[in-house]
Amino acid sequence: MIVFEKPKSLTDAQLHYCPGCTHGIIHRLVAQAIDNLGIEGKTIGVAPVGCAVMAYNYFTCDMVEAAHGRAPAVATGLKRSMPENVIFTYQGDGDLASIGMAETVHAATRNENITVIFVNNAIYGMTGGQMAPTSLPGQVTQTSPYGRDVTTAGYPVKVSEMLATLDGPEYIARVAVNNVKNVKAAQKAIQKAFENQINGKGFSLIEVVSSCPTNWGMTPDAALQWVEDKMIPYYPLGVYKDRSAKEDK
Repeated sequence: MIVFEKPKSLTDAQLHYCPGCTHGIIHRLVAQAIDNLGIEGKTIGVAPVGCAVMAYNYFTCDMVEAAHGRAPAVATGLKRSMPENVIFTYQGDGDLASIGMAETVHAATRNENITVIFVNNAIYGMTGGQMAPTSLPGQVTQTSPYGRDVTTAGYPVKVSEMLATLDGPEYIARVAVNNVKNVKAAQKAIQKAFENQINGKGFSLIEVVSSCPTNWGMTPDAALQWVEDKMIPYYPLGVYKDRSAKEDK
């Protein structure tokens, strides 16, 4: 009896991510959702600029590379021209919440029928660890060596809370992948986001609180604990908007 195996929607390519990075877990959860729903042949992913820039190497479905921050705009074009396909974006906090914030907000408020996977690790990973829109107050980064000063850099952007205020989106949830319980909850949320699109319900975004051991200057174990102790208290997990749940009541 097979207890666990690699999802069929993941290739055999070796991941390029740093040791302890949780992008690999999130890739697996996305691929599991694609497998469970039997949609590999009609799914198109949109890769970002950032640590996941080469995500096209890891998924067996068709993939498109977007310019920095433009993944929701590319996904909108794909979905509108090929509505029978399932379209998802996979983006980091710099790509989605900084240069791509406008595309994110407007795709959400139009309730585009796409699925967005948003990885929040509170730092710019690929470019060397600069402060990101999601870096915590006081967090030390390459560009905030004394810690993020909110008086000059402002406060972190809470993407899920912000998008939940819009009338458009169907489903907004924040999950984490720092322990088994949270990984299981993340799997359910990601699959629901894909199901929403299949059922024509509109825009779903799953924010995944993730770790970056290399740029945080921590061991993988310590980074996961930092997610638990620092990130989750600032970015509480949960469903921030679910229009279907309201309609069912």
